[in-house]
Amino acid sequence: MSDLTPLTAIGEFALIRRLQAGISTRQPGTVLGIGDDAAIIAPTPGTEQVITTDLLVEGIHFDLSFCPLRHLGYKAVAVNVSDVAAMNALPTQLVVGISAGSRFTVEAIEELYAGMRLACEAYNVDLVGGDTTASRGGLTLAVTVLGEAPTGQAVRRSGGHPTDLLCVSGDLGAAFLGLQVLEREKQAFLADPETQPELANYEYVVQRQLRSEARLDIVHELRELGVRPTSMIDISDGLASEVLHLCQASGTGARVFTEFLPLANPTLEAAAEFNLDPITCALNGGEDYELLFTVPVTDHEKLKNHPDITIIGHLTEASEGANLITRAGQPVPLQAQGWTSF
Repeated sequence: MSDLTPLTAIGEFALIRRLQAGISTRQPGTVLGIGDDAAIIAPTPGTEQVITTDLLVEGIHFDLSFCPLRHLGYKAVAVNVSDVAAMNALPTQLVVGISAGSRFTVEAIEELYAGMRLACEAYNVDLVGGDTTASRGGLTLAVTVLGEAPTGQAVRRSGGHPTDLLCVSGDLGAAFLGLQVLEREKQAFLADPETQPELANYEYVVQRQLRSEARLDIVHELRELGVRPTSMIDISDGLASEVLHLCQASGTGARVFTEFLPLANPTLEAAAEFNLDPITCALNGGEDYELLFTVPVTDHEKLKNHPDITIIGHLTEASEGANLITRAGQPVPLQAQGWTSF
């Protein structure tokens, strides 16, 4: 007999009480968290509040055959925090909506929330409420995050100017290669259920896919360096797509240099194994959740030696278009070929 508890055995309110018991608050602006009809939040004077929401749907955004629930919970928070970071803001509170089918147990939902709690601790954000409901299908998560930035310091996509330097945090393409590895191992398992997944040589790329990290550290470091980006976006749909978004919003063009794109060695190795061009993976792969931002040329000295920020090009006049500059110096128009929602 299974020791797992069907959600129907305890009902919505008992489930909420069980989940609430493991959640604590840490933000001074959180007046009241989970347990009432609504949370109470008191924004800090002298700040602007930002808000973002993401919907994660089983079979569209994640595959539970290879994505552990704890990792999914962490990632659901991280990808929303990444949007807050892309506004040059810091997250403060979040609410979570969950729709789960009958195959999910109480313990499964608790495991999902365990991942969310870990992310809340990592990003210093309070989980203050949400909603739970049944589903006739799979699992759906809706996460909304609130954040704050000092008045006048929130960064939009639309502030870039020609000659601004185009910068990116971390490295690119790894999450896409991690997905290729996981999909391959899934197919091997479906063909032979006795097969054990071979992931030992792919730890980095698989980790980048299953447990995304929001780059709040970059937001803090830019503030310490006295650098305020002129425009910024997080890389969720591939570098090419995000560069085009910045150009469209800012009314500029761009030059992105192939030779400067940051690619980690495990990404290059996995790309070679799958016979994929690593540059294409970086441009169109998506789910890296690094920050793409622009800064004035005058900030070059502050960033040129930063170990985790790479200057990959610059903005231009709109008339020049957005181009990838090959190692041979040839311009190739950037095209968004990454993730599309429909």
